[in-house]
Amino acid sequence: MEAVQNLPPHQQQEFMKHLEQMQLKDSLVMYNTLVTRCFDGCVSSFRSKTLDKSETSCLENCAARYIKMTQRVGLRFAEHQAMQQKKAADAAAGQM
Repeated sequence: MEAVQNLPPHQQQEFMKHLEQMQLKDSLVMYNTLVTRCFDGCVSSFRSKTLDKSETSCLENCAARYIKMTQRVGLRFAEHQAMQQKKAADAAAGQM
């Protein structure tokens, strides 16, 4: 993000707008994936217009697992990014 601060203000705004759009798209993709996976895995028939207890429980557990998994992946990704940045900084410091 340091490079963004070096951009002119109008380009910073464009970048931030683009970043917000990407985050919104990612959120929608995650939501749609969650709904599709959990619904397909938990709802097998349409006997009534309401979910029964087992379907409700399955959906709640599925959603909780999916959210926990995405949080763990995000955390691991952040750790990996930090390691890569440290390696790059160490390499740059070693070249001086």
